[in-house]
Amino acid sequence: MSFQERRAIVSLISSILITAAYSAYMIQRYPEASPYSIEVFRFWGAFFLILIPVSIVAKIVIYIVFYIVNTIATREEEPSITDERDKLIELKATTRSLYVFMFGFLLAMGSLVVDMQPSVMFIILIGSGIASEMVSDISQFYFYRRGV
Repeated sequence: MSFQERRAIVSLISSILITAAYSAYMIQRYPEASPYSIEVFRFWGAFFLILIPVSIVAKIVIYIVFYIVNTIATREEEPSITDERDKLIELKATTRSLYVFMFGFLLAMGSLVVDMQPSVMFIILIGSGIASEMVSDISQFYFYRRGV
């Protein structure tokens, strides 16, 4: 398995674990108010604004640990150059990821049109963000495995 494949797997697993742990922690703080109250909107705003830096910091730490463990275990370092194949794989994975997020965004806005609670919209947005990140990681793994 190549370095890029291992990196994609680590990214996929870390994204799932970080979001699951953060969501499990935050769901305990969900306000017991009306679905249209200001407290619910504040909760979702704080949920998003805190999730982003928590995810970034956790991923940085996980990547550092991954690079150290990978270098010790395989005695190979990260490739210092990226060629056209790497850029093409990244571009294809990003394109697929953006399509998934765009579909999720439209679905979230559609949930408001059919008169669902605002919480449903926020849950769909979070889900589509995580799904798009997963699609990107899986696509990268697939393209590195299959070749482009």
